[in-house]
Amino acid sequence: MAGGSKAVKRLVNYAWDHKGALALIPALGVAVSRAVDNREQLEAGFHETVRAVLETPIKEWPLQLLLQVAAAVVLGVVLLIWYNRKQASKPQPVYLVDFAMAHPPDTWRIPKERFVPVNSMNTRFNASSLDFLGKMLERSGLGPETYAPPWLVNEPICMDIAHARLEFEMLCFGAIQDLLNKTGIQPRQIGCVIVNSSLFNPTPSLAACIMNHFKMGSKTINYNLGGMGCSASLVAIDLAKQVLQTLPDTYVLVVSHENITNNWYPGNDRSMLLPNCIFRCNGAAMLLSNKAKDAKRAKYELAHLVRVNLAGQDRAYRCVYQMEDENGDLGVRLSKDLTQVAAGALQKNMVLLGPLVLPFSEKFLFAVNLIRKKLAGKAGKGMKSYTPDFSLAFDHICIHSGGRAVIDGMQKHLNLSVDAIEPSRAGLYRWGNVSSASVWYVLSYIETYKGVKKSDKVWQLSFGSGFKSNSAVWVARKSFKVCFCYSNVIQMLFKRYNQYIDHWTI
Repeated sequence: MAGGSKAVKRLVNYAWDHKGALALIPALGVAVSRAVDNREQLEAGFHETVRAVLETPIKEWPLQLLLQVAAAVVLGVVLLIWYNRKQASKPQPVYLVDFAMAHPPDTWRIPKERFVPVNSMNTRFNASSLDFLGKMLERSGLGPETYAPPWLVNEPICMDIAHARLEFEMLCFGAIQDLLNKTGIQPRQIGCVIVNSSLFNPTPSLAACIMNHFKMGSKTINYNLGGMGCSASLVAIDLAKQVLQTLPDTYVLVVSHENITNNWYPGNDRSMLLPNCIFRCNGAAMLLSNKAKDAKRAKYELAHLVRVNLAGQDRAYRCVYQMEDENGDLGVRLSKDLTQVAAGALQKNMVLLGPLVLPFSEKFLFAVNLIRKKLAGKAGKGMKSYTPDFSLAFDHICIHSGGRAVIDGMQKHLNLSVDAIEPSRAGLYRWGNVSSASVWYVLSYIETYKGVKKSDKVWQLSFGSGFKSNSAVWVARKSFKVCFCYSNVIQMLFKRYNQYIDHWTI
């Protein structure tokens, strides 16, 4: 029944999107019919007019004909000027040429069953905390093998800045080099570097670290975004978009990372222990361009980017909060209000994004529901609000894989099918919570296992401290199915996930 309803909606949306062409069909049919009936007369009149114009000198043309020609020339010039001004006022296109993710070494894999035993080596964890870690890990939605720096799961534990730098360099330098190899771009061709890393922000900055390692030119500018949370990658994309509006013919490199070493919590406060359970090694590198020559080879073009920030609300501001516990151990506290705050931020995001992307059927049904509630007065407060079907607006959805509870909540709130939410669950299962880079790991799963067709619309949805909810809509510029050269272990785990998802209780 639901499938039939969606088919009807798609048919209505197609008719609405092509209403102009469909409305012209009857008029075009009448015109063609009359032209066929008077074909000989029309041909004779056309040939006579052309002959008269060609055989008569311009000086002998009638005044009316001269005025008509002059008017046509003036109109052509005016239209050309209008078109050029319109093109000049249009924002520069933002192309996503390609992207790459960090693939940690196999030696960094930490099997699920080893997680609690290796953490027991940290003598500061008490028995209650270890038991809590084990229970949370089982409910987290993470797969049997994710990645963590070896110096955090061996004795002695190292959380110093040297090891934090080493983690960043091993993960992000590899992703950047992979991206450069795929695109054929030289480091000195990059005009801007943007790095987002919430809690690890050394001096010199991570953006400067990248420029130094890849020996970029002195004209390359850089930005380093800190404290922006798991939604920071789309914030960085927004900044890259603004840079590309001001710098013509430019490449922008965006790197997203969250450091595990620098943020490992060694204490026993349960509200601060959860990040230890779900956050894992990560890194993603994206190359954006506004060059006309990249229009053909780019994977995607940015269509919309919507940002919502609830930092003005105390409850939202403090639901993800870095602080010290009573013993002085630094960590990030996750509030119990997190899911409710995320739902509120999502709703505000949908209100802004909906008019830009929703098809006619969903806008119409939403408007009808709103009018009914208004007309019902007080009784309308008890009426259920209509939730637009965003799956009709997008072909692929990449939701931040922040945890099983987050994904479950988004699926319920957006009324998404198991198939639509699968890439996010698969990303969480394979990689864990990889923070702001998660929307790119999820997109890589879609490209590898589902494929992307030309003109497909991809929705990336992320959440983060502040509290923020950000959306990016990309349109595929070509059809492709990419192999990201996953190791045999990763391929095996994805196959295991596909078997596991069939028995997953949502």
